Amino acid sequence: MLRRFAVFLPLACAAAAAAAQWVEEVPFITTPDHVTLGMLELAGVGPRDHLIDLGSGDGRIVITAARRFGASGLGVEIVPELVQRSRAHAQQAGVADRVAFRTEDLFQTDLSRATVVTMYLLPEINLQLRPRLLALAPGTRIVSHDWDLGDWRPDRTATLPVPDKAVGREKLSRVHLWRVPAPVDGLWCAGPVALRIAQRFQHYRAQIEGPVPHRWEGRIHGAQLPPPVGGPPRPGLRWREGVLEVAQGAPGVAPGSRFTQAETAACPAG
Repeated sequence: MLRRFAVFLPLACAAAAAAAQWVEEVPFITTPDHVTLGMLELAGVGPRDHLIDLGSGDGRIVITAARRFGASGLGVEIVPELVQRSRAHAQQAGVADRVAFRTEDLFQTDLSRATVVTMYLLPEINLQLRPRLLALAPGTRIVSHDWDLGDWRPDRTATLPVPDKAVGREKLSRVHLWRVPAPVDGLWCAGPVALRIAQRFQHYRAQIEGPVPHRWEGRIHGAQLPPPVGGPPRPGLRWREGVLEVAQGAPGVAPGSRFTQAETAACPAG
């Protein structure tokens, strides 16, 4: 697919701190159709998804998501001519009722509706976007073509051959997938029972301080914190609207128990 990316950085002077300027433009890059499909398949895009493509070029990824997978979508692009072209392509593909395209600074785009975010941006732009991506709803899927998100390691990476690739020495594309992890770092309380979690992206270490203490570590899958496989029983947790529910019980931790995040340094005494 043909994609063009405009990069916006905050202006240095205080008077224009809230504005953005176009400081760099990456020329058209051809993304083969099989890579576009690979991105959508890696994310598991389906009819219930709303996909937002940051730097949408001629709109091909949004249109393919709607036409092939039944999703709705939004493409954000800085070049007005490409936005007009995308709208025309959507009409021709018969999906104009499910997709939209806007000429917009991608740093100003409201991402809150997205269940999938796709992008083919420069590494430094990915890192600037990372805090906003981590703030999305747990389980939101992020797919990036070629470039990663620094030390937030992807959950999966697929490598696809691209014999005619014009950028770089390798004749292949890497497609990376992340699922936004629930924000669980900190102290959680269920009455006097304390649950302490140390989180780094999708990895966590947990400790329950109670009548039956538990210590374990694992990997966050969106809103789910499944217990580790093997060893003694450990609770499985589920994040829901700022509460950690015990989805799978363990000795001393009953299923259905609810932990709320503490506002103080300790849980209340029983």
